[in-house]
Amino acid sequence: MIERADAILAMIPMLAMSGFVVRSIVTTTGVGTGLLAVPLAPIGYFAAFGLIVGELFVGPVAERSSEEST
Repeated sequence: MIERADAILAMIPMLAMSGFVVRSIVTTTGVGTGLLAVPLAPIGYFAAFGLIVGELFVGPVAERSSEEST
């Protein structure tokens, strides 16, 4: 059985690379779409960062720390 922490750790690099994958797909399918695909590369990094921040502030880590402080 896959634990939640394992799934989150697996999702971080996949999200980080997803921007480059989408950018590559858009760039290879059309000649004039290169400029449109430029902003897609950092989107994967922002998605991975959002996942990390969400897990720290809303996920089980935040729940455990709030239980310990009471």
